[in-house]
Amino acid sequence: MTNISHPVLLFDGVCNLCSSSVQFIIKRDPKHIFRFASLQSEFGQKILAQFHLPADDLNSFILFDEGKIYTRSTGALKVFKKLPGISSAMYAFIIVPPFIRNAVYAWVAKNRYKWFGKKEECWIPTKELNELFL
Repeated sequence: MTNISHPVLLFDGVCNLCSSSVQFIIKRDPKHIFRFASLQSEFGQKILAQFHLPADDLNSFILFDEGKIYTRSTGALKVFKKLPGISSAMYAFIIVPPFIRNAVYAWVAKNRYKWFGKKEECWIPTKELNELFL
């Protein structure tokens, strides 16, 4: 499981905000360095188990990169750092103490279904994007 050569973004597949975030990243990742998997997928569940994270806690954005995981705001900021152009400037927020960043992250995560909605099924990528999903 740790021999994946691309950073993998794990996301809540039924969350509209999360799916929109994945689409945002895909549009800004012209070299296709990222791969994606829903937390609900077999791959996502294996990563959660490997790192002893609860299988039913879908409130975290997880970046799996070079055998390590980065969760919540740190994971999101590390994704921005890898994107080209102005998007990488968002990484500057890493200087904000994690307890502050993660409090904001937790507040948004708690309210994401109420604010952005929820799908009945995970978002299915187009055939062109299918190779980016695990």
